[in-house]
Formats: sequence, C-alpha cells, structure tokens
Amino acid sequence: MSESKPGFSTLSVHAGSAPDPATGARATPIYQTTSFAFEDADQAAALFGLQAFGNIYTRITNPTTAVLEARVAALEGGTAAVAVASGHAAQLGVFHTLMQSGDEFIASTKLYGGSINQFNHSFKSFGWNVRWADCDDIAAVEAAVTPKTKAIFIESLANPGGVVTDIAAIAAVAKKAGIPLIVDNTMATPYLCRPFEHGADIVVHSLTKFMGGHGNSMGGIIVDGGTFDWSASDKYPMLSQPRPEYQGMTIHETFGNFGFAIACRVLGLRDLGAAISPFNSFLLLTGIETLPLRMEKHCANAQKVAEYLKGHPKVEWVRFAGLPDDKYHALQKRYMPKGAGAVFTFGLKGGYEAGVKLVGAVNLFSHVANIGDTRSLIIHPASTTHRQLTDAQREAAGAGSQVVRLSIGIEDVEDIIADLDAALAEIG
Repeated sequence: MSESKPGFSTLSVHAGSAPDPATGARATPIYQTTSFAFEDADQAAALFGLQAFGNIYTRITNPTTAVLEARVAALEGGTAAVAVASGHAAQLGVFHTLMQSGDEFIASTKLYGGSINQFNHSFKSFGWNVRWADCDDIAAVEAAVTPKTKAIFIESLANPGGVVTDIAAIAAVAKKAGIPLIVDNTMATPYLCRPFEHGADIVVHSLTKFMGGHGNSMGGIIVDGGTFDWSASDKYPMLSQPRPEYQGMTIHETFGNFGFAIACRVLGLRDLGAAISPFNSFLLLTGIETLPLRMEKHCANAQKVAEYLKGHPKVEWVRFAGLPDDKYHALQKRYMPKGAGAVFTFGLKGGYEAGVKLVGAVNLFSHVANIGDTRSLIIHPASTTHRQLTDAQREAAGAGSQVVRLSIGIEDVEDIIADLDAALAEIG
C-alpha cells in the first residue's frame, strides 16, 4: 500500500474509519448507546482520570462520533476534533475553554446573524465581552486588542455576504498579541479553504451546513490546529494550570498539541452537555463522503447564477467573490482557488418589499433559514435571520433591507436560473 499522503476525496471517504472489528461492517455503525461497559475497576479509574483513552458515556465520547471527529480533523489538517450538537455549541465550547469572566474577544463585524446575537447577548451572561472590528481594516483589528483580549474570531467566507477574509493578515495580528485565531470555516469547508495553512489556531464548523450537506442533521465541531502554545502565558488557565477535577493534571503539559481539544471535551462538553447524537454523527459522516463532489457542483452552479443576476435589470448589485469585479475576488483566488462557494447575496432595486415578495414567488428554491443543502435555498435576511439586529448592525453584516441571500444547490443550473427568472418577473 502506498505511503503517500491520501488526497482530499480519499480522506472524505476513509479518514477515521475501518471495518467494524466486532462485525466486519464496512459502513461505520451507529453506536446508539448511552454508556459503555468497563473491563474492570482499574480500567474505569484510568478512563475517568484521563490516564487512558476510551469510551465512558456518549455525552463525552462515542465510537460513531469518534470517526466523524477524526475525519474532519484530517480534512482540515488539525491534530484532533470534538464534535458537538451544533455550530453554536462549538462556539460555546471554544470560548468556555478560553475565557474567564471579564475577558474580551474580537469578532469580525461580518458574521452570521446568529453568531452576532450569541456574542452580543448570550455570552454576556458568562461575563464574556465582544469587541467588534471590520476585518477588511487590519489596523482596526489591531487597535481593538486590549490586555483583556483572549482571541480573534472570523469567518473564512462570511455569511451572508460571501466576504472572503484575509486570514493570514488577521493571523499576524493574533500572533503579535499572543492570542489564538479562531476561524469559522462553515461556508468554505476544507474543500475550498484550510485555515490552518494560513495561520489559524482553531477551526469551528456548523456541520449542519455543507459538510453534512443534505439538510437532515444538526452538528458542530471544534478542530484543534495544535499550533498555539497555551503555556506561554497565564492567559488560559484551563489549559496551563493544574485542574482540581483531574488530580492536579495540567492539560496542555500532558496532552501537548491536542490539549485544546482535550480541554474542550473533558472540561467543556462533559459539563455543558451539548453532545451530538450518534445517529446525527452517522448522517454527517455519510454526507462528508460526497463533500468534494457536491462542492464542485455547488460552486459551478453559483458562478453561473451570479453571472445571470449580475445582468438582470431588477438587480442593483451582486456580491459574489467569483465575479472578476468583486471586491474580494483577489482574496478568493488566494484562499479559495477551487471556487467562491455557493452562498452569496444580491440587492433588489425594489428594496425590502421586493425582497419579501421574491422569496414568496420562487418554486424550486426553498424559503428556509439554512444554507449548504443539496437543494437551492433562499431567504431575505432583514426580515428573518438578521431581524433581531439593528439597522446599522444589519448593514455592517451585509444584510441590509434590499439584500436577498441564496444558497445554490446541485440541481441543473438551467432550472435554478429559470425559477429565479420567473420569480423576478413577478415583483414588478
């Protein structure tokens, strides 16, 4: 057997998996169990004390989920991963490991509306404070750093506007400040972009979207890049200080370049409880097997749809990094040379009312609050996903009143365009 590194498509099918040792089943079985029997008291004690790896309780580890974690870690080029119940749960798990009450983090103004809401409101209950920065302005990001800053959070390809972030430039700011860079890679997936190769330290995903790809299962994941020195300062006590619940063990000292993932699992997931179902792990694994095939089709279709809309008389503008005159086209070529993704926005000349009418006039498109499905999806963010934000926040996030967001599926592109064409004809 060749010792060369497997390619992306091979990893999408095989990483982390092997025939089931008990039955020989080739597909990863669904281990639909809450708990696992111990061999004896000594083995149980070793598992609970982190002296041995194994399964205790599905809230913490599960064999089906372990394959999912190994596969995504391999695709991203990370050292380890922790799968959780949703993308929001992944973000909670990351910041729970990094932050203490009164700490701050910097986040890009161009983020998914749910993340903006989570950071602005829910995180305040923990005493975690967000400082917003326009990541197109690197100097503004650097100026936002304070002695209390514990991390920088960005999206590689921002939702909903399809903004491509200059990951390496933001990573340089984080490195100078001695803090980790967290990248949400949901929209790009590792097929289009691998943030660790550009200086990121932690990657998160909503697996619900393109990774699973079929709109049938919720999930999130935290991937440890193994690149950050958590013991270089006293900023991250959950990793660098002795843990009383594990007899004084220091997580980073003990587990090295996958210590962050261990901490997220045994100090976060264990107690916060946002565990993913083994059945969802199975569905997401099945989806990932076709990730490269789907992403190629998604991107090709999105390019053609964006070009069609660009020339439509009722469309004022199209924001899609795959268009040569787009502001982020050069960054797209640098960070995502295989394609600009499948989610983008456009502005209707009729404003808010036209946007609301358009989403009611389509037939092939589904009007849902999701992205990354095999099906083409449409939404008017100002009246739905970004409704809870102020007008100024919506504009900053790329979700103003005239904005419509599309998530282009893998149908025949001629049918996608025909549906939009008919719906646009109805909006007056």
